[in-house]
Amino acid sequence: MVTLGLVVARFNRAVTEEMEAAAREAAAERDATVAETVPVPGVYDAPLAADRLARRGDVDAVAVVGAVVTGDTDHDQVIGRATAAALTDVSLDRDTPVVLGVSGPGMSGAEARERVGKGAEAVNAAVEMVEALP
Repeated sequence: MVTLGLVVARFNRAVTEEMEAAAREAAAERDATVAETVPVPGVYDAPLAADRLARRGDVDAVAVVGAVVTGDTDHDQVIGRATAAALTDVSLDRDTPVVLGVSGPGMSGAEARERVGKGAEAVNAAVEMVEALP
């Protein structure tokens, strides 16, 4: 059985609550256990929480869910790139799969709501990575 850590961004909570529910449902369907869920203020804050979870001996992989929507500036692009790069670093540094289940950047709130399935996709990818790695 795969044991997961789950990081959930609270920013855009109307979207991320549904993403979290989809992630939990996918974990149950895959017979995976969510050992701990860490809520963070926003997607940008996820790498530190993912790193803490990836350090745990009882966590096989970490799934991160959140939503980054477009605003009046390119802030969403900056947040998306920085977060993806930092989560990749955590995964490689800890030798633990850390999966990015974040909708955006470059989308409206309505488009993000259409992509709540990213939560399930992140959990499925995390389980697949654990199963694929020796």
